[in-house]
Amino acid sequence: MEVRPPAPERTRTRPARQTAPVPDSFDAELATLTDEETATGGAPLPAAAPAEGRPQPALDLLIWDAPNIDMTLSTVIGARPTAASRPRFDAIAAWFVEGAGDPSAPGAPEVEACVFANIPPQPGTLQRWVEALRGFGYSVFARPKSQPDDDIDQDMLDHIAVRAHSHRLRRLVVFSGDGRNFAEPLEQLVREGTHVVVVAFSEVAGYAISSELLEFIDIEDVPGAFVEPLDRVRLDALPPDGAWLRPTRSLRDFVSSFTARRDR
Repeated sequence: MEVRPPAPERTRTRPARQTAPVPDSFDAELATLTDEETATGGAPLPAAAPAEGRPQPALDLLIWDAPNIDMTLSTVIGARPTAASRPRFDAIAAWFVEGAGDPSAPGAPEVEACVFANIPPQPGTLQRWVEALRGFGYSVFARPKSQPDDDIDQDMLDHIAVRAHSHRLRRLVVFSGDGRNFAEPLEQLVREGTHVVVVAFSEVAGYAISSELLEFIDIEDVPGAFVEPLDRVRLDALPPDGAWLRPTRSLRDFVSSFTARRDR
């Protein structure tokens, strides 16, 4: 009778995952991080809170609100964005990392950049966009968009809370013009010692411009963020001699539609 060699013991090592489950709270997310997942290169999850008496690692965090930036870009240029008018994530990554300072300096912060996106049922070219972002060093949180009002604002706020718990959040850079959801929590972080920068279009970011606590930067002022200047009206950057602002619609076309509505 043939004697077969014993079957090899199964290793606990698993292949690295490209996706991670979404927990109900940041406490649950902290609990899901294991040494095994860290060693095998699993999707990045927040580190557990440091042992008592041990300082938390400093972190510079970038949060990109993709639905809001895409919508407001269309608003400020009055057209659907093209490849030439969309922001360059490679240049933005370089600007963000440069702002973190010398990585070899004592106490240099870790850096993390995250893009939050709603994915429609037919993603089209979004697959290539997501892969390009990951290649630039961004983490991507992708949520299916099954209803028109599906949003990811709470996911962004949850992730900020996770990082504020696991790290000393030194600098937070938020690309979003959504003051309704971000103004209060971002100002609270400033009160707690975080340097918060809002990057958006000045036409739609009044909450950050008027805030006494938040620093505001127009996204077009980030070096290299766009291949060419956007076709937009910036009232905060007019030339000293003034500028003519051409109409975005024919006068006759407007009056024709106005008259039609009035005569209904």
